[in-house]
Amino acid sequence: MLPDDWHLTQDVDDFLVRAGDFLRSRPALHNTPLTDIEKLRIRRPDAHGPVTAVFGRLESGGEVHAVFYLTSRGRLGLTPLPVGQTDALAAHLAVLGHWPANVIADHETATAFADSWQRHTGAAPALFWRTHLYRLGTLVPTQPHPEGRGRRTGGTDREHVVRWCREFCVDVGEQSSIDLIDAGSWDDSRFGDRHFTFWETPDGTPVSMAAATSVIGGMLRIDPVYTPAHLRGRGYAGAVTVEASRAALAAGATDVVLFTDPDNPTSNALYQRIGYVHIADFAGYKFSYGAPQGCGSVRAGRVAPADRKMTSMTINRKVHAE
Repeated sequence: MLPDDWHLTQDVDDFLVRAGDFLRSRPALHNTPLTDIEKLRIRRPDAHGPVTAVFGRLESGGEVHAVFYLTSRGRLGLTPLPVGQTDALAAHLAVLGHWPANVIADHETATAFADSWQRHTGAAPALFWRTHLYRLGTLVPTQPHPEGRGRRTGGTDREHVVRWCREFCVDVGEQSSIDLIDAGSWDDSRFGDRHFTFWETPDGTPVSMAAATSVIGGMLRIDPVYTPAHLRGRGYAGAVTVEASRAALAAGATDVVLFTDPDNPTSNALYQRIGYVHIADFAGYKFSYGAPQGCGSVRAGRVAPADRKMTSMTINRKVHAE
């Protein structure tokens, strides 16, 4: 396949008409593009806002084989690419002046693209995110089951939810979300469109929390799960994850997924006990460009060839469940 097989657009509606069936064909593996592109569709800028994202589809014989999206903040998301296509895509993006700050994809694709991008641009890649992807098989209630019950949060719980989401971000080093929360931009954070479930003790005290995306293309992602440090080890995280998963199935989700930190054996073992199955590994690389800091301007993932310095962005999708 040649680079010309990549079709680029800034029209998200046209992109979804042409590539939506492909994204929905593997909803678990495509969970991040599904949620990210839907958010971009809903929150498209007005005429005076930032330049829109760039979307691309790899098409041959009338069929879509892969897609990418590049946000205005320089985040490049990729679906798994056929062998050899990362080099063609890197060359294509460089020629068009689209310079990502980072890339996230399945581990093989992300690593191959990072290598290709370095060859074509000299940008140094650095691994900043790696994770396991799990998909729910048969849901199994936790044993032993902690006392208490699950409860969908409401408007009066907002302050509690925001506080716990910030604590979660501190735990995992997610500075970009901390900055948005502290600036009062909750709706612009990645938590702003989530649906939250508390696990409460019999006296009504919240002790753990699980968030979930809306159902998109049959897929729903549990993200994140959080229990304050002093309450961990009592089964609350497992119980609230089961409740959130059960609610996902009731809402019509056919693919319920979550990400885990590969270095956290406790959470990985927990999710397997309640019915989640490891299906893939994902990775993220950020790119360092050679120009002096501060000389470049970032706009829609584009940087003039002489001004290639881009600010890095932290993306952290760890599910915290001790």
